[in-house]
Amino acid sequence: MQNGYRETMVRVSPQVAPPTLSDLLSADERIEVINGEVVRMAAASGRHHIVAGNIHRIIDAYTRVKGSGAVFFDGMHYLMYSSEAGLKDSFLPDTSFIRRDNIDRTWNIDRPYPGVPDLAVEVVSPTDAADFVQRKVRTYLDKGTEQVWLVYPKLKTVHQYIQDEATIRVYSGSQTLEVETLFPGLELTTDQIFALPEWLQDN
Repeated sequence: MQNGYRETMVRVSPQVAPPTLSDLLSADERIEVINGEVVRMAAASGRHHIVAGNIHRIIDAYTRVKGSGAVFFDGMHYLMYSSEAGLKDSFLPDTSFIRRDNIDRTWNIDRPYPGVPDLAVEVVSPTDAADFVQRKVRTYLDKGTEQVWLVYPKLKTVHQYIQDEATIRVYSGSQTLEVETLFPGLELTTDQIFALPEWLQDN
């Protein structure tokens, strides 16, 4: 996100074979891989950055105090247990969290993370392709991610998907998210998530 990407997911012509990790790292633009298909990330809006930053700051401050795990901003590739020789999936959540006990101790931190986050936060644009977004949610959960949050900045709504729960929790207005299993004692509200800087209060 720091490089100004990530508002719209644009489908690229399917490749004959899934991309490799080398393809991913050598690409001249930020890309994701969904079911073997390359998807490039287009430019992000200021609101997108602000909302993602709000979530990251709150969770990062909490985990630094608690020592409960690692929080990453957009730009962190998760290989989703795909083979580096042929990536089936590789995602770039806007914010992500891995419990301390779940961090892969064999991970080379100079390379993408081989597995999945415990929490993946995806800030969704109205122009994001709904089928890709839902396929990503399903893939996260199927591969072991505990929670996925879809955040809609213009609607000021959060959809919380929890592994093994059939019901999607939807938060809007001035509500507090249920985050006790991931972040015990943390109060995270929709007002905090969608807060704008003082110089943007009229927007």
